[in-house]
Amino acid sequence: MTDLVPGQDLSFEDALAQLEALVAQMEAGGLSLAGAVASYERGMGLAAYCTDLLDSAELRLREID
Repeated sequence: MTDLVPGQDLSFEDALAQLEALVAQMEAGGLSLAGAVASYERGMGLAAYCTDLLDSAELRLREID
């Protein structure tokens, strides 16, 4: 989990699965403070990436209509 923002080749489904796994890990507890902060940062990057992909898909659909 070294990249804050996923690479361009990561699909929406893969990014969402990683985000869900991070949330479950954080909810389970047991992370150090540094681990929790790193997971939070990674999760925020994944959430932003997913939002960008959804916004792009919505724009494409609007252009079709």
